[in-house]
Amino acid sequence: MQVTETLSEGLKREFMVVIEAADLAGRLDAKLDEIKGQVQLKGFRPGKVPKSHLMKTYGKSVMGDVIQETVGETSQKAIEERELKPALQPNIELEGDVEPVIEGKSDLTYKLTFEVMPDFDLPDFSALELSRPVVEVSDEEVDESITQMAAQQQNFEPKDEKAKAEDGDRLTIDFLGKVDDVAFEGGTAEGASLVIGSGQFIPGFEEQLVGAKAGDDVTVNVTFPAEYGAEHLAGKDAVFDVKVQEVAGPAETKIDDEFATQMGLESLDALKEALKGRIGEDYGRISRNRVKRSLLDELDGLLDFELPPTMLEQEIEQIIQQAQSEKAHSAEDYDPEQDHDHDHSDVEISDEEKEEYKTIAARRVRLGLLLSEVGTRNEVQVTQDEVNRAIAEQARNFPGQEQQVFQFYTQNQQAQAQIRAPLFEDKVVDYILELAKVTDETVTREALLEDPDAPAEEAVDAKEDKPKKKAAAKKKAATKKKATSKKKDDKKSKDDK
Repeated sequence: MQVTETLSEGLKREFMVVIEAADLAGRLDAKLDEIKGQVQLKGFRPGKVPKSHLMKTYGKSVMGDVIQETVGETSQKAIEERELKPALQPNIELEGDVEPVIEGKSDLTYKLTFEVMPDFDLPDFSALELSRPVVEVSDEEVDESITQMAAQQQNFEPKDEKAKAEDGDRLTIDFLGKVDDVAFEGGTAEGASLVIGSGQFIPGFEEQLVGAKAGDDVTVNVTFPAEYGAEHLAGKDAVFDVKVQEVAGPAETKIDDEFATQMGLESLDALKEALKGRIGEDYGRISRNRVKRSLLDELDGLLDFELPPTMLEQEIEQIIQQAQSEKAHSAEDYDPEQDHDHDHSDVEISDEEKEEYKTIAARRVRLGLLLSEVGTRNEVQVTQDEVNRAIAEQARNFPGQEQQVFQFYTQNQQAQAQIRAPLFEDKVVDYILELAKVTDETVTREALLEDPDAPAEEAVDAKEDKPKKKAAAKKKAATKKKATSKKKDDKKSKDDK
């Protein structure tokens, strides 16, 4: 094997590699010996096929395999002998006509090009001084959380039989829906619960029940929305014959041990303690993200080294594609049913945005290389148990499909790598934070939840963005009636490094 370096410019490397025809012939001969005992040809006993006959029958196809294996082996050897670390998968191009090579008449020549990982010194992490914002969970906040939970667990008490239904009342009703005087599937129910003003049923339905009393028969005339999910009902006029069985008014939910028991805890004190712990965990996650952000900002300011061009270009392209997708989805005329191929490359991105994305991409690549190097040098590992726990956490986001999600990840190495990467990053960040000087700084809830990228006058409202208060136990949500339910869309957001 002859290896000649033809380019060494910055992080770019290029080599011309030549494998002599005699070397290939020897490899081919060994390969034919290897398959000799496996081949079964008519007229020959197993293992007794002459090599000349094997060459005539299988020579070209086997030589193709030999060339592929030789290129992979020799390219790796050329890189390892020079102690180079490619930033991405090397690119290999065969030179000249490959047919004479397959026929054994010519040497194999190929060009090996790649970009190497940059050399850089790691910062002195012990010299870093960081502030970690922390918030103490107050009793008032726990009480506020419990009050919100109580409001979500609204109780109702039956009204007097002569009482008229008002906005906010819960009605128990039977109904029969008809279109063109014909009952339609899903338009009938008995003992259905409906809170007036909840928007639970299609527009116009609930309002026509205001003033009804227990025992009343009410005719409700509505028009199904044009975009209604059931196509055979969309835009159609419908008449519902409604029988009001009961009218119940909102009743104050008493916050006591019994309420706590309904939430899955043995006492009110236990509920408060559980909520305090969960709110504290939420604040702890936000606090960690804030100190992680501060750490990455500090590190980015300390780093100055050349970035692999292709790696940077790929990151820029990924950011642009994400931005194009988000723009397309937020457009007023976006139609998800027409978005079959998810190709949004025609969405315009301004020059100013592209420059911003280049800066973001450079930061991501620079920090990614640093964290990778720190993890490698210090043997930071992500165990399979940690990966499995993260997969299980992902699976919990898809109730009823947990097994399918788990199988998808366990059978897909690339998907597992996407789970493993953030786990590795977090462990490396934790390692660096242990070396740095980190001081806890008690701040207000509003300060903790403030957007670090927003100008002071545009800081987020902490009351709206505060961590969600979770009930200790979940109750099964009431199921809406098929013919009168409305569709809701959920949006997901991703955090950036």
